[in-house]
Amino acid sequence: YTEAWDADKKSIHVMPDTPDILLARANAANVSKKLYVQAWEEAKKKGYDMRADAIPIKTAKASRDIASDYKYKETHEKEKGHYIGCPSAKEDPKLALAARAMALQNDRLYKKAYNDSKTQVHIPVDALSVQAAKECQTLVSDIDYRQYLHQWTCLPDQNDVIHARQAYDLQSDNVYKSDLEWLRGIGWLTEGSVDVVKAKKAQELLNDRLYRTRPEQLKFTSITDSPDVVLAKTNAMQLSDV
Repeated sequence: YTEAWDADKKSIHVMPDTPDILLARANAANVSKKLYVQAWEEAKKKGYDMRADAIPIKTAKASRDIASDYKYKETHEKEKGHYIGCPSAKEDPKLALAARAMALQNDRLYKKAYNDSKTQVHIPVDALSVQAAKECQTLVSDIDYRQYLHQWTCLPDQNDVIHARQAYDLQSDNVYKSDLEWLRGIGWLTEGSVDVVKAKKAQELLNDRLYRTRPEQLKFTSITDSPDVVLAKTNAMQLSDV
């Protein structure tokens, strides 16, 4: 059944000038690396002829000579040891300029004049600043601020001395508490003190056992002919199964 269809599938023929085929060939040519470098490969096979005096060659040589460290230092190497006209290093302008620049950049030489002159200060003794400093020192000085009085000598039987002693005794805490010294070291029990008695009374007032009397402690005898008891007996007899 499918044999004819399978044979037909193998004999399909597509026209070579259809748009799809042309587009596929154009895309293949665009992405082909062989076609991309074909012109370059053919140019390399032809070879090239470049003379030594060509402008690109001369430009490359000049750039190499400029960038060459040897060519850069060639003039300097030739001039080494050929300084003429300077009998000493101090008379050489370049060395003198270098020494001057070093002296300007030296911090010790820069501050030498200041360090030499800062210890040679001469101030007159009657200058305003010196007088003001002396007055300030006198004002803040503890020695001039405090002036201790001389020791007075008083007779022991003078009225003011006796009065002062009495005032000291009245203000003395040791004299005030001297009558309690005999109590020092004596033991004392708190039983019977005001605070203990007050605490006991408060405890008795707050004691529920003493405040309330329990029912089982009360003596009670029920009356047998009371209406409630008679009614209860009658109800019990009416409800008795016996």
